[in-house]
Amino acid sequence: MELVDYLVVEDVGRIVNPLTLHGQVIGSTVQGLGGAFMENLVYDANGQLLSGNLADYLIPSATDFPRIRAISLQHRPSPTNPLGVKGAGEGGIIPVGGLMANAVANALSSLGAEPNELPLSPPRVWRLANPFQGEDKHGTGTIGDQG
Repeated sequence: MELVDYLVVEDVGRIVNPLTLHGQVIGSTVQGLGGAFMENLVYDANGQLLSGNLADYLIPSATDFPRIRAISLQHRPSPTNPLGVKGAGEGGIIPVGGLMANAVANALSSLGAEPNELPLSPPRVWRLANPFQGEDKHGTGTIGDQG
């Protein structure tokens, strides 16, 4: 599974520092993509965290998602402050999980897959695409990792 392209467009009011804004938009999007595809807190039956180090808990880096584009617009300045600025940059994280779940659902629509849990790790997407593989002999559960 590979993210081919991702475009973020936001109206930020007035842009004060274009380079900082661009970096924040890209960074928040990468953070959202990490949560959608990689980051997974796994606990055992006693509530003990099993993914407590960076070998088990994957966090994204810029090279994991090389094709992220960002367009920042200045169409609607904020009426609540004299500069017309709005909070900007961090908003890139908000839609990512839902967008990626919808993209996977669309890609697997012929199989009736409906992702409703993140992260969309390769094993989880495989189970969505192959719903009857990995079930125990009674069809009551899935065998495998939790990701």
